[in-house]
Amino acid sequence: MKYSKLTIMPISQWSVDDRPRDKMLSLGLSALSNSELLSILISTGQKDITALDRAKSVLKLAGNNLIELGKMSLNDLQKTQGVSLTKASLIAVAIELGRRREIASPLERVVIRSSTDLAQYLKAMLKDYSCEVFAVVYLNRGNKIKHFEIVSSGGISGTVADPRIILKRAVEQEASSLVLSHNHPSGNLKPSRADMLLTSKIKQAASYLDITVLDHIIVSDEGYYSFADEGEL
Repeated sequence: MKYSKLTIMPISQWSVDDRPRDKMLSLGLSALSNSELLSILISTGQKDITALDRAKSVLKLAGNNLIELGKMSLNDLQKTQGVSLTKASLIAVAIELGRRREIASPLERVVIRSSTDLAQYLKAMLKDYSCEVFAVVYLNRGNKIKHFEIVSSGGISGTVADPRIILKRAVEQEASSLVLSHNHPSGNLKPSRADMLLTSKIKQAASYLDITVLDHIIVSDEGYYSFADEGEL
């Protein structure tokens, strides 16, 4: 007995209510599943696979988790059949726009009032790095963010920050104070002895320039750790 080859019905032949783009127009973006939203970015399918099937495959690679999707590289995204560099780039751009929207509010606040304010901003900036990176937030006299910069990146377990680079940038930005930060991809928020020694070294060097080190914040998916809140600054 011969079996006919399975034919995939293209999305254009689906019921209007089931087509992701038509569903978006009639019901709004919130009515769409994650895979449906992603399929709109992917846009086209092939004879044997629809754009929605491709979207589901991409999400499966990310463990059906949007946080993990945000950590995927262009090469990772292209591991799905039919996802070209162009389509992978569209997905990456959408994720980056979402990331920037998430940090826009903390960045535009007139005043940073607490470690919680900064931690929210820093978690959004650093959460997708699989390696450890060291970043600095530079503030003006009114505690408004002037500049954010990743000054170094390292391996899975650590990175090294050069105080000279950090303070040179502080002078260039005419910053009155700064906040040190780095991520712990492992999730562990406890600072190492090296973290404490580096913080002390930068704080002392900054004092000669009348620049205040307000805090050193460690962030991970588990939360954050503030040196200032813990009385270790």
